[in-house]
Amino acid sequence: MRSTASVLHLDLDAFFAAVEQRDKPSLRGKPVIVGGVGGRGVVATASYEARTYGVRSAMSTREARARCPHAAFLTGRFHAYRETSSQVMAVLKAASPLVEPLSLDEAFVDLAQAGLPDLEVATVVEFGEQLRARVAEVTGGLTGTVGIGSSKFIAKVASELDKPDGLTVVPPGTESELLRPMQVTVIPGVGPATAERLRRAGIRTIAELEAVSEDEIVRLLGKAHGHGLFRLARAEDDRPVVADRETKSVSSEGTYDTDLTDRRLMAGLLARQATHVGERLRKHGLSGRTVSIKVRLHDFTTLSRSSTLASPTDSGATIARVARGLLDDLDTSGGVRLLGVGVSGLADWIQEDLFGESEPEEPEIDLPSPEPSQRAYVPGMDVVHDEMGPGWVWGSGKGVVTVRFETADTPPGPVRSYPVDDPALGPAPRPLED
Repeated sequence: MRSTASVLHLDLDAFFAAVEQRDKPSLRGKPVIVGGVGGRGVVATASYEARTYGVRSAMSTREARARCPHAAFLTGRFHAYRETSSQVMAVLKAASPLVEPLSLDEAFVDLAQAGLPDLEVATVVEFGEQLRARVAEVTGGLTGTVGIGSSKFIAKVASELDKPDGLTVVPPGTESELLRPMQVTVIPGVGPATAERLRRAGIRTIAELEAVSEDEIVRLLGKAHGHGLFRLARAEDDRPVVADRETKSVSSEGTYDTDLTDRRLMAGLLARQATHVGERLRKHGLSGRTVSIKVRLHDFTTLSRSSTLASPTDSGATIARVARGLLDDLDTSGGVRLLGVGVSGLADWIQEDLFGESEPEEPEIDLPSPEPSQRAYVPGMDVVHDEMGPGWVWGSGKGVVTVRFETADTPPGPVRSYPVDDPALGPAPRPLED
């Protein structure tokens, strides 16, 4: 355990929604909900203005519309989120050589490697404030909440205490005092099922968990999980900040501006991605046993399927065969926005075929372009008009698309409607994601 508050956790506030508000001036200060816009969609992120109406992540879009019907419901723009995340991670890495990204919008930073004159509370508070200011500067005003403590667990808990746009430092020696009144669900790995098992045993708070013997926790939750919770309930966490994680998977994915509905086209795209994955595996001398696919439907719902092989492979043809088989089990009739192939369970060896046979690599696939669909224009999507310039899709339907013409650097702009096949209007150019 560290004797100093030298682990920092940064969590960007309502990240997806905040990026949308930054880039769409007319939405600033208003409820914004990012996720699936269809009836079966799910909320990915809600702005703080929408949260006041009870909207939260993982809620169905149907319920979110009932709670906050006047919100702007937008599909995600992952290229914008990735670009903004890269800017933030660059700031963190300039501050310390030990940065451990957890997702697009959060990371741990090891302050012991940041070159600070000391690690007293006043010093790390000043550092945290400077870091938050720098993040706001490079991202065009996005805010992040910072927690600083003697471990990853404590820093993560601290970053939840003063949201949004806050900073909390837990002085060394006060960790248990902070944790004891909290619900056990603040502990990583305590999801609904584990929380219910603990509740049935009369354990709701960390103080109640701390009072239970290790043997009893292991009996309730199993050896590995029980030992971990026993330690965390006592604020014992010696996990290091790891800058360069060992590669756990190799993947390739692509996002498409028009929904894919042709199964043959989807299978071909997966095969092409599988070929790229195989090439990357061979380049790094790796192979893997588990092949997975990711499919994001038109309503933002993301599906994944995986299959584990008997032995590791680096063959693009083998990966493609398994990926196509996994796709066969999914209903994609509503349209697909993203496809991806990945290989995990990596090893640095390959089981040679005992019979001297292997699947031939598939030739380069000549794929037709996706046919335009009526869902080519989805709410929130970046577009550009020959005369009006850049804007974003306000809404579409019945052959008409409505656009608000504005950017992050302009005042709120005018709204215009066009036929979906208007040649003067089209998707805005953006970096390739595959």
